[in-house]
Amino acid sequence: MTDFDLTRFRGVFPAAMTFFDAEGELDLAATRRHWQWLIDQEVDGLVIAGTSGEFISLSMEERQELFRLAVDVAGGRVPIVAGTGHAATKWTIETSQKAEAAGVDALIVILPYYSRPPISSVAEHYRTLRRHTALPIMLYNNPGNTACAGFSPQQVADLVEEGTVQMIKSTMESVIPIHELSYLVGDRMGIFCGSFLAAYEALAAGAHGWVSGILNVAAPVARAMVRALAVEKDIDKAFALWKRILPIVHLYTHQQLGPAMDIPIYRAILEIWGLHGGFSRLPFSPLAPQQKEELRRRLAAAGWLAPPT
Repeated sequence: MTDFDLTRFRGVFPAAMTFFDAEGELDLAATRRHWQWLIDQEVDGLVIAGTSGEFISLSMEERQELFRLAVDVAGGRVPIVAGTGHAATKWTIETSQKAEAAGVDALIVILPYYSRPPISSVAEHYRTLRRHTALPIMLYNNPGNTACAGFSPQQVADLVEEGTVQMIKSTMESVIPIHELSYLVGDRMGIFCGSFLAAYEALAAGAHGWVSGILNVAAPVARAMVRALAVEKDIDKAFALWKRILPIVHLYTHQQLGPAMDIPIYRAILEIWGLHGGFSRLPFSPLAPQQKEELRRRLAAAGWLAPPT
């Protein structure tokens, strides 16, 4: 079993957005500026080509281009976690090895998606990858988006104990897996909340950090919340900060703007702030003009008309 230093993998890790132009081509200059902006806000790390980075819309070559860009932008200031998962083990290994060669610090590997292999095969998927990389592996336990059976806390703990995975992004409807993992192997792995539904509760229950797309717009408030819980031990302050983030959460979870995915909402928020929001690749379309007006109204009411500090 290889020992990994996980001390850098703590805190707020935005699932950093990838920027495209109006024709759907990669906009590397805009992507660089956004990632630099996040680092300037003192985030603790970046997840590249994750769900909010639209990995499912990227070619393998584009993912590699983004990994190289992220390593260059970060310059060692924050760890880079590369999204290298694929439905096939072969392509997961190849993408992971190229990401490792590019200089990333860890891998985040989604459950094999769409074809729903049995959990024993999924475990072997990660064990096979472990034999082909020297980097720590973050298991992206997200059954809701993959149609693949997720791992139970005990199954994750077993993978940790055998040295297959070292971290987890737990994207589940419940925080129960967080405190179960904290109890079972919390001193031997990095536990990240992967949902924006109950990040406060997950961090209070033993998560070491938070990975989410919402951190593209809410990172400073999230960092203050994490500090209030982990360092200051002030749960009232942390809860007040969480309630400051909730209006942004509810834009998507309550569909307050009408039908809209979360990533176009974050892009529109950046535009309202006078920053570049860029585009997603279709079928993710921008907010309609009336949705943007409703967004502006709700941001004003919640005190979010300018970037948080």
